[in-house]
Amino acid sequence: MDNHSYNFPSDCTPLTNCKSGRKPGSTVINMHGSGGKKPPRDYLIWSLCNTLYVNFCCLGFMALIYSIKVRFVQNGALAQESSDKAKWYNILAAGWNMLIPLLLLVILVLLLIHLGTTQGSFDFFGEDGFQNFLKLFSWQTERD
Repeated sequence: MDNHSYNFPSDCTPLTNCKSGRKPGSTVINMHGSGGKKPPRDYLIWSLCNTLYVNFCCLGFMALIYSIKVRFVQNGALAQESSDKAKWYNILAAGWNMLIPLLLLVILVLLLIHLGTTQGSFDFFGEDGFQNFLKLFSWQTERD
């Protein structure tokens, strides 16, 4: 396009005010959003923590899948449903993640209490109890 073929009106040139009655137009961009509503929470950090820690029955992994799905779904109702599922999978995973170590701790305490009350080679808290216990795992045999 050559410069001589296009002429601006003399009263309205670019980057200046128009002297005629015309007003410069405005640009409107319509965004396809949720109409001012906040997007549903995705619980992504919570899901990552549950996935990396114990992750019993893959509950944390399921929560992570739904958390990622919330970010990529365009439908508001489906995003809210995925957010709710991610929240409940996270609650279940967090419950199991706290329950399993507590059960192991209780079993360890009960085992130590039981071993402390028995007599003989398993008596940890008595005289020479720990030494007798270690003898069970030694490979050396006593010579006559």
